[in-house]
Order: sequence, then structure tokens, then C-alpha cells
Amino acid sequence: MVSLPEELQAREAAARQRVEELQAEAAELAVRLERARVDLSRLEITRETVAQVLAELSAAQAAPEVEAADGPEPKEAPAPHGIGVMAVPPWREGLVVQVLPDVYRDIVEIVADAPGPLQAKQIVPRIGLEATTAKIEGTRGKLKRLVERGWLDEDAPGRFTLARHDGDAGRVNSR
Repeated sequence: MVSLPEELQAREAAARQRVEELQAEAAELAVRLERARVDLSRLEITRETVAQVLAELSAAQAAPEVEAADGPEPKEAPAPHGIGVMAVPPWREGLVVQVLPDVYRDIVEIVADAPGPLQAKQIVPRIGLEATTAKIEGTRGKLKRLVERGWLDEDAPGRFTLARHDGDAGRVNSR
């Protein structure tokens, strides 16, 4: 018959071994996750670069037509669609939030309605997503893109506010 202390030692050794095995699996998964994140980042950058190049080429080809037009310039730019157009265009005078894809428009409107700077984790539930790490990181990427394109400002790291432009009163809420 096995004594109680011996049985406890045997169970402790088995539990310790299982913990070590799980730690090794977790370390392997962490490495695989980082590789997948790097791959995703590269693909996102590639897609954005291609979209930007195509948009610039399209704009360069359309420029002579715009210069030849004899009408007043529209106050609101139409929503971009089609191949070769940036999903999130850089902000410029006269551009309204409705040109943005739905999720980006929702983010800008939420930030605009907030009394102060917001973090990605505060925005995620307000756009109807579950507050998981993946959703927060995806939203953070969208926020950073909106900052890069001039729609939002990042006053402090990870804290986003509506970008201030001269004469942009009513820009977000004009529908």
C-alpha cells in the first residue's frame, strides 16, 4: 500500500510535468501567433500600398478631365468605390465622414461624440464588437489609419480624438 505523502508526491510530480508540457505548448503557440501577426501586417501594408498606388494613378489620369471641367467643385466628395480607390481617403477640405466605410464612419462618429479622448478598448463595444484582444487590436489599427489619413488625432499614445482642421465645423455630423 502507498502512503499518503508518497501519493501526494506522485500527483504533484504529474501535475508539474503537465504544467511544463502546457508551458512548452504555449511558448510554441506564442511564436506561431507572432509569425501570423507579422504575415498579416505585411499583407495589410501591401494591400494599402497597392491601393494607394492605384488611387494615385487613377487620380493622375483623371486630373486632365477635372481641369477641363467648367463647373463649380462639389462641396461633398462622393463615396469612393471600385478598384484602385483607398478605402480610407486622406481628409481634405469638403470631404465628409460619409465617404468612409461603415466601420470607419462609426468610429469617427463615436470619437466625435465623446467628451474626451477614447481608447480602442472603449470604442470596440460601442461599434458592436465583443471586447476581445483581436477586436481591440483590429480597431486600434483602424484608429491608427484614421490618424495617418487626418481624420483623428492621437493626443497621447492610445488616446484618440477628432482631428481639428480650420473650418471643419459640422464635418462629422453633416449628413
